[in-house]
Amino acid sequence: MENKSHALAAGAFLLGVVALLIGLAVWLTRDNTEHRVFEISSREGVTGLQPQAGVRFKGVSVGRVSAIELDRQTAGNVLVRIALNESVPITQSTFATLGFQGVTGLAFIQLDDSGESTQVLATSREVVGRIPMRPGLMTRLSDQGASLLLQLEQASQRINVLLAPDNQKSLMGAIGNLGQAAAHIGQLKLPQLVQDASASIKGIQATTDRLGDSADSVKASAAEFNRMSARMNAPGGTLDKIAEGTDALVATGQSLSMTLVPRLNRTVDDTARAVRQVGRAADAVTESPQSLLLGKGAAIPGPGESGFVAPATR
Repeated sequence: MENKSHALAAGAFLLGVVALLIGLAVWLTRDNTEHRVFEISSREGVTGLQPQAGVRFKGVSVGRVSAIELDRQTAGNVLVRIALNESVPITQSTFATLGFQGVTGLAFIQLDDSGESTQVLATSREVVGRIPMRPGLMTRLSDQGASLLLQLEQASQRINVLLAPDNQKSLMGAIGNLGQAAAHIGQLKLPQLVQDASASIKGIQATTDRLGDSADSVKASAAEFNRMSARMNAPGGTLDKIAEGTDALVATGQSLSMTLVPRLNRTVDDTARAVRQVGRAADAVTESPQSLLLGKGAAIPGPGESGFVAPATR
C-alpha cells in the first residue's frame, strides 16, 4: 500500500514538473511582436515550402509563413499567407520569389523591391494586401530546360554529321594538304621572306631616324619660339612698347578732344554768323541798289515818331 502511494506521489510530481516545463517553454517562446499579414498568390508550385517557413527581405529575416492553401479567388493558384514585422517597408513594387536553403532543399519566401514605387501597400485583417509572386531561379531553369535540351540535341546531331566517316576522311585530307603546302612554302620562300623582312626592318629603322631628326627640329623651333615669347613678354619688351604707344595715342586723342574740338565749334559758329550777315547785306542791296552809292539813308519814322505820315486810305 505504501509503495502504491509513493508511486502515485512520484507520478504526480513528475506530471507537475512536465507541466511546469511546458508552461515555461511557452512563456519563453511567446512572440509579442505586432505583425502585418500579407498574401502571395503563386501560379507556380511551392514544393518544399512549409508553414512557419522563414520570410526574408533582401536576405534579412522579417517574418514567417502562417498558412498555405489553394487560392479561392484565382483558380489553380496557391495562396501563401505571411506575417511580417511592422518595420518591413512593403510598397506597391515589392515582389516575392521562392528561395531554397543550401543543400537541405527547404524553401523560404524571398521579398525584394524593384524601386518603381514608394507608395506603401495597404493591408488589414479584413482586406489583406497581396504581393505578386515572380518565378525564381529554379522555376526559370525548369521552364528553359526543355529548350536547352532541344538545342543540345540539335548540336549533338550536327556534331555527328560533321564527324561522319566520309567527312573525317575529307577533313584529314585537307589537314594533310595544308601541312604539305606549309612545308613547301618553308622550303622555297622562307629565305626570301626573311630577306624581305630584314629590308622592311631597315626601312622602318631609317624612317624612325628621320622622325627623330624631325622631332629634334620641332623641339628646337619650339625652344626658339619660347625664347621669343619671353622677350616679347619681358618688361620693356615689344608688348610693353606697344602698350606705351597705345597709351600715348589715347592721351593725344583726349587732348585733341579737349582743345581742338571746342575751337572748331567756335569757328563754325563765327562762320555761320558771318554768312548770315552777308545774306542780310545781299538782301538790302537787292531791295535798294542805290544804297551802294548814296548809303543806307535815314530810317522812315514809324508811328508815334516825329515826321510820321500815315498812309493815305482809299
